[in-house]
Formats: sequence, structure tokens, C-alpha cells
Amino acid sequence: MDGNGRWAQARGLPRVAGHRAGADAVRRVVESAPDAGIAALTLYSFSSDNWQRPAAEVKALMSLFQSYLRMETSRCVAEGVRIRMIGRRDRLSPALQKAVAASEALTAGGRTLEVRIAIDYSSRDAILRAAGKLRKGATREDFSRLLGAPDVDLLIRTGGEQRLSDFLLWESAYAELMFTKKMWPDFGKADLEEAVAEYYCRERRFGRVLEAAAG
Repeated sequence: MDGNGRWAQARGLPRVAGHRAGADAVRRVVESAPDAGIAALTLYSFSSDNWQRPAAEVKALMSLFQSYLRMETSRCVAEGVRIRMIGRRDRLSPALQKAVAASEALTAGGRTLEVRIAIDYSSRDAILRAAGKLRKGATREDFSRLLGAPDVDLLIRTGGEQRLSDFLLWESAYAELMFTKKMWPDFGKADLEEAVAEYYCRERRFGRVLEAAAG
């Protein structure tokens, strides 16, 4: 979900205004995902490296996360959306930790869509933690279970950057990557549908040679 701050600055607004507009984009995408055939959606909200941002911006972001959970949880329950958080929790404020736990508990029965929100998340740190729990002879499947995340089919990055930025590195080994210059606050239903349509046009071989191609 990249480009919130730049979206705001281009309009002469404070960066936090971009983050608020980004929250509206989250609502649009979550509402549109089931119709696009998406069963699981992971949103990269705040990386562990984002703690290096100005303290005022970090504080505003954390307040926004908490407000979003408070406002959207009941809507998610009604629409069958399950919310889960990935990333560290110990560095979040007690109030935000409580809001996350409450949202996860209240939406646990959701079956229409699973929304995984990455907050204080680092894929490299997650890989290190999982590696420390591996037993001798463990398989790739064992490692994936320790990470607790399914493989990524489609990864969309907004904002014009073309890198993964420490996001789901193991899980994205065979993900289809799509990069758009559109800033996250401008991303909506049509953009999501276009990305999914492009995904279905791609040929996913996972290292294999398809019989038709081999012939």
C-alpha cells in the first residue's frame, strides 16, 4: 500500500492526510476482493523499518490503525471478513494490542475473506524466527507452517516502486508481481479487477515445462 505520503504532498496536504485516504482505499479493496475471486488478502501497512520515520508520523499511523479497527470490525463481522495481524505486537501500544486482539476474536468466524494486516512486519525477521524453530530434516512445508502464511499468488505494489521491501519473501517465491505507478489512495475496485484479470492471463509454470511448450 505504497504512495500515501507522496499522494498527500502532491496535493499540498500533510502526509497523514494521505494515510487517511489510504484507509479509505483499504475499505474499497476489502469490499471488492470477494467479487474478484480473492479469498485471502494481505495488506502491508507498516514495516519494521518504518519505525525510522518521524515520530509524529508514526504516532499518527498507529492512531489510524486503532481507529480503523474500531470502525471497521463490526462491518467485517457483518460481511464475513476475518481479520488477522502478522508482525510483532510487543512494540505496539497496549491500546492497539487490545484493539487488534478484539478485532481478531470478533471476526474469527469470517469465511468470505481473510484480511491479514502486516504491522511492524519484517519478512527477514519472520524467516529468522521460523528457522530457529526448525527440527532436523524439516521440509519446505514444515517451514511454511512455522511462518504461518500461505504462498502468495499475486503481489501488487502501488506507488511506482519496483521492489519487495522485506514483504513475504519466502511466500512470494512464485508470486506473480505487478507494479503500478498509481498511488494507493487512488487504487480501487477497477484496479483490483484489472490486476486479477492480468494474473489469469499469465502462464504459471513453477519451474516446469508445459507439455504443449515442450512439444
